[in-house]
Amino acid sequence: MPRAGLSPALLVDLALAELDDTGGAPLSLGAVAARAGVKPPSLYKHVAGLPELEALVGARITDDLGAAIGEAVGESTGADAARAFLHAYRSFAVRHPARYRALPARPVGHPALEAAGARVMAIAERAVDHLDGDDAVHALRGLRAVAHGFATLEAAGGFGLPAEVDASFDRLVDRVVGD
Repeated sequence: MPRAGLSPALLVDLALAELDDTGGAPLSLGAVAARAGVKPPSLYKHVAGLPELEALVGARITDDLGAAIGEAVGESTGADAARAFLHAYRSFAVRHPARYRALPARPVGHPALEAAGARVMAIAERAVDHLDGDDAVHALRGLRAVAHGFATLEAAGGFGLPAEVDASFDRLVDRVVGD
């Protein structure tokens, strides 16, 4: 019988707190169990093990990223959607660097993770709705690469030059998206 108060969702909450508090150290069942006030074997009543917990954490983070992007993009399409996507993606990654680093490179391997990835993809596709086939795929990859690369460097303190970082990102967005 599952312990009262514990659930997969609560374990994800505890794992996210662990990520935030440790700056993104690899998750362990022991650390999450300690936060829950139980021994690690008790977690197996709620998740099948560390890989499942990591997938559920990845799904939650992906959903949170998707919510931020979705709110920013709204009903816009094309260049407006691409600009909103880039700014929201960067903002999320910089505000939540430990969580962002915990995102899987490809959201596959668990139904919750795949569903979350599909939701984000549906939002991102509005930014390239004017393109078809491979052109749309290449554009989506480019948008993600730009946002990921810039945000990763920024979160790591990689921009030490005196010019304003926001201005640099705005110029990059202008070059990538155009008019």
